[in-house]
Amino acid sequence: MPLFDRLKASCAPEWSSYVDHPFVRGLADGTLPEACFRHYLIQDYLFLIQFARAYALAAYKAETLPDIRQATEGLKAIVEVEMGLHVQYCTGWGLSEAQMQAAPEADACMAYTRYVLEKGLAGDLLDLHVALAPCIVGYGEIGAGLASDPATKRDDNPYADWIGMYASTEYQDMARAEAVYLDDLFARRGGEGRWPGLQTTFRQATRLEAAFWDMGMTPS
Repeated sequence: MPLFDRLKASCAPEWSSYVDHPFVRGLADGTLPEACFRHYLIQDYLFLIQFARAYALAAYKAETLPDIRQATEGLKAIVEVEMGLHVQYCTGWGLSEAQMQAAPEADACMAYTRYVLEKGLAGDLLDLHVALAPCIVGYGEIGAGLASDPATKRDDNPYADWIGMYASTEYQDMARAEAVYLDDLFARRGGEGRWPGLQTTFRQATRLEAAFWDMGMTPS
């Protein structure tokens, strides 16, 4: 079984709470209050900044040139592509980059992103990518699941573009590549002795992702 699938199966209740969160269901049927979504978008901008730092840390932690390249490509994708796309998307929701930069980080944003960085600092590349996986691969699962669900509202759904972004071929390819990379790291750095620690990291990261949705449901 691929490592990601094994990790997901090991914390099925937490995973279900994350991917079937009321925030996600609100995106699917279009009932999520727009104030909640704007709050989420602002925090997601701040979240991406910290994820860029995580990829910079991955480059530092890497011990082979292919791993350095993998981390560098991830960093470039966030800084040079994804941030720009996010800012452009947020403009359509009346949010400027200056406004998002000036916003304070929510506790839930700090909790997950600093947890990822701590796991990377204390551990190795495998620990870091397992902590990242609920976000990177999980958003792919959420996007594909919503796009294929007949119950998802297609017409006049203000969140249809968001769903389409994470259901897109480009994002799905990236999520699959991350899952494959997890298997590669586990083969090179793993062994069953690592399993309990990796399972704990993945479960906690999944809980923190669900808490990020909770944060989105309560705009300040």
